[in-house]
Amino acid sequence: MLLRENADQQQARVALEPGHFGRRNRNTRNPAVTIRCSLHLFVGTLTGLSLTLASIAKAQPPAEFYKGKQIRFIIRSVAGGGFDVYSRLVGRHIVNHIPGKPTMIPLNMPGGGGLTAIKYMAEVAPRDGTYLTMAGQALSLDQALGFTPTFKADLRRFNWIGNVSDSNLLSYTWHTSPTKTMEDAKARVTLMGSVGAGDLTSWITDVYNKVLGTRFKIVGGYQSVSEIRLAMERGEVEGLGANPLSDLLSVRPTALKDRTYSILTQIGVKRDPLIPDVPLLGELTDDPERKAILEFISKGLAVGRPIGTTPDVPAERVAVLRKAFDDMLADPEFIRDAEKQGAAIGPMSGETLARLINDVLGAPQELKDKARATMPPR
Repeated sequence: MLLRENADQQQARVALEPGHFGRRNRNTRNPAVTIRCSLHLFVGTLTGLSLTLASIAKAQPPAEFYKGKQIRFIIRSVAGGGFDVYSRLVGRHIVNHIPGKPTMIPLNMPGGGGLTAIKYMAEVAPRDGTYLTMAGQALSLDQALGFTPTFKADLRRFNWIGNVSDSNLLSYTWHTSPTKTMEDAKARVTLMGSVGAGDLTSWITDVYNKVLGTRFKIVGGYQSVSEIRLAMERGEVEGLGANPLSDLLSVRPTALKDRTYSILTQIGVKRDPLIPDVPLLGELTDDPERKAILEFISKGLAVGRPIGTTPDVPAERVAVLRKAFDDMLADPEFIRDAEKQGAAIGPMSGETLARLINDVLGAPQELKDKARATMPPR
C-alpha cells in the first residue's frame, strides 16, 4: 500500500525539483519550511562530500598523495643562523627520498624565541604531512614546566621525524673576555647576549645564576645567535649561554683549534668527544638536589633540534617521512652538502626522539617543580 506524503515531505520534494530551490510553490503551505529543508539538504550534501574527499585523501598511497605537492619547511629563525642552515639542508635533500618527489619551500618565521613557528605548526598548518619544522632545544622543557600558557599543543602529539644533529649545547665567551670558566663567572659580572625572554639563550643563564651562583647579566634585543656572535666580536657582549657545538663549527670550523671561544660548560647526557675536557652541566655541583635539577634540564635539552610534522598526520605518511629522513642521511649528495656547509651530523631517529620527549614531559612533578623554581618568570 502506498503511503501519502505529509506536508513536510511534499515541501522537501518540491524544493529539490529544478527551478524550485528556495522559491515558493503554489502547492507549498509554508515557504519557510521549504527553504529550511532545502538548506539542510544542501549543507548535508556538502558535509558528506567534504568527509568523502578527506577519506579519499587519507586512503591515497603516499606516492600518489605527495606527487605534485609542495612541502613547506617552517624555519623558526631569521636567515643565516644555525636553525636556518640545518633546516634548509634537510629541506633540500629529504624531498628526494619522499615517494612522489614533492618540492620544498623554506619559510622563515622568526619570533618569540621560536614559539611563533611551533604555534603555527600546532594551530594553523594543515595536518596532512606537508609541513615540517625544526623545533628549539628547550621546547620540551618549556612545556614540561608550563612556561608558555599560550602554547596549548602537546608535543607528544606531534609526529617527530628525526634529529639531524644531537650535538651538545655550549655556553661560551669570546676569547678576549676575562671569564674563561664557570668559576670566573662566579667572580665577575659577564655580559651574555640573548635572542629573547622565551629563548634558551636567555633562561639558561638565569639557571646558572640561581643554581651555581654565577653573575651573568643578560643583554637582550638580538634577532639570532649569529647576531650575538657578531656582537661578541664587536665587544657589545662577552658570551652566549646556549649554542650547539655543531652550529658553532658550521659557522667557524676552526673554533676549537684556534681557541676563538672559551667554552664554560657543555649541556648533554655525555661529554662530546671533540671537547672531552669541558665539564658537563651536571658535573658543576656536588649537591644532590642541584645535580638532579641540572641533569633533568640536560636531558630535556638532549633532544637537540627535533624535526617534526603536525599532529594527526596519517601513520603511513609519518612512516614515509621517517624513512625519507633515514635514507637522506646515507645519501652521498646530502653528506657532501653537509660537509660543504660545515654542518656536523649526529642523527637521532624519530622513534628515539619521541621517547625522549615523552620522558621529559612525564618526569615526576616534584622534580619539575624544583627545576621550574630555578627558572626566571615568563
